[in-house]
Amino acid sequence: MALKIRLQRHGSSHAPFYRMVVAEALARRDGRFVEVVGTYNPQARKAVPEVEIKLDRVDYWISVGAKPTDTARSLIRRARREVPAEAGS
Repeated sequence: MALKIRLQRHGSSHAPFYRMVVAEALARRDGRFVEVVGTYNPQARKAVPEVEIKLDRVDYWISVGAKPTDTARSLIRRARREVPAEAGS
């Protein structure tokens, strides 16, 4: 069972909202998944964070062999950069 960390699209036509999920590689884009590990709202207002990811769960799934897609990898990288800045405040 090959696992991928990828985005599922939700929301309406011109207001996309994404969930970052761990799913089997052969599952449909918005189909069956194993676990939701975060969210991404590309149209978020300034008061609401654009990316919310459970980095501990992402690290776990990567350690057991899940491979993130290119987009998921870039969002994980962005979330890792934002976490230390918030921890220091």
